[in-house]
Amino acid sequence: MSTVKIKKYVLPCLPYVALFWFFSKIGEAYRLTPGVTLTKLMGSLIGLNTAMAKPLPSFNQFDLMVGIIGAAVVFLFVWVKKKNAKKWRKDIEYGSARWGNKKDIEPFLDPKPDNNIILTATESLTLNGRPKNPKYARNKNIMVVGGSGSGKTRFFLKPNLMQLHSSYVVTDPKGSILVECGKLLQRNKYEIKVLNTIDFAKSMRYNPFSYIRSEKDILKLVTALIQNTKGDGKAGEDFWVKAETLLYCALIGYIFFETGEDERNMNSLVEMINAMEVREEDETYKNAVDYLFEELAEKDPKHFAVRQYEKYKLAAGKTAKSILISCGARLAVFDIKEVRDLMMYDEMELDTIGDRKTALFIIISDTDDTFSFIAALMYSQLFNLLCDKADTSMAVAFPSTQGSFSTSLRT
Repeated sequence: MSTVKIKKYVLPCLPYVALFWFFSKIGEAYRLTPGVTLTKLMGSLIGLNTAMAKPLPSFNQFDLMVGIIGAAVVFLFVWVKKKNAKKWRKDIEYGSARWGNKKDIEPFLDPKPDNNIILTATESLTLNGRPKNPKYARNKNIMVVGGSGSGKTRFFLKPNLMQLHSSYVVTDPKGSILVECGKLLQRNKYEIKVLNTIDFAKSMRYNPFSYIRSEKDILKLVTALIQNTKGDGKAGEDFWVKAETLLYCALIGYIFFETGEDERNMNSLVEMINAMEVREEDETYKNAVDYLFEELAEKDPKHFAVRQYEKYKLAAGKTAKSILISCGARLAVFDIKEVRDLMMYDEMELDTIGDRKTALFIIISDTDDTFSFIAALMYSQLFNLLCDKADTSMAVAFPSTQGSFSTSLRT
């Protein structure tokens, strides 16, 4: 029998065994005392010492009955008391909260220190999502709040980067973390990737079109593009946003499904928008893009891009021109040569982060947010890609194996 079962079932019964023995001895003393009832009661007190001198209980039926009844009465009395007992918490009337100690944190640690997320100098949390005891499993999301100079980077971010146990995505204002930790990661065979929106010449290329796999990915990209280029205000009136979405979906659908790999980028989208001339006085006028979609419609009338473009073409000339102006204003930043060069092709391979040890540093300015939308667009795609990949891996591997774990640190 296990120690837990002994403590739960055996130990609480020992006092009642002793009570049974004691009451059986009283029964024996009463039975052996001569005389009538009252005399026997008085005499049994004298004979009790003699009865108790024998360690073994009496097996006389009367003695056994007295022992059982006596122990049962005490058991019922204790049970009723416990049942109706008030929940007194002596000396902790004002609460029992206390500071944790080393013993409290031990179940949450991995025996190998390098496999822990560092929380403080003395507390950590295991990366293992399935510890031996499930009650010690904890969510790994951590939010660190502190003002400038409070040590968020120095005392939390850098120690966890130096654990070298995961892939990392680090928002790095001004690029200081890359300079200070990049060599360490490189020596430990990390693949370093950098998106630099301060100095585009020092950035690796990022092409959001490289992560389109299906029609739903086109809609995800368009949604992320609109959300991250709306500026500080609202996205605009619902009609115009939906109209822009239709046009973007149509054009991106055409670019993805009907053009070569070297043309699948934001530059092609901007060029198609620039080529779309609308004449208010002549709604029958067709621009170059109209002819492209007419040709595609003849080949495949149910093509995703054709269906979206046909909905856009329902707009009158004046409305269509307003939609184009809105699209042109939103995509104006992509006319800058440095931005066009940045997004011409892809070197980030966002969908492989976590397959091998990778550290992605996203450098943004903390004083100018003009190009922060590029980082925001990348984050939107990154989260979608990795979450979808994790869900797919879990569906394939569950329940026999675990998927790989990667963590994201931001400052």
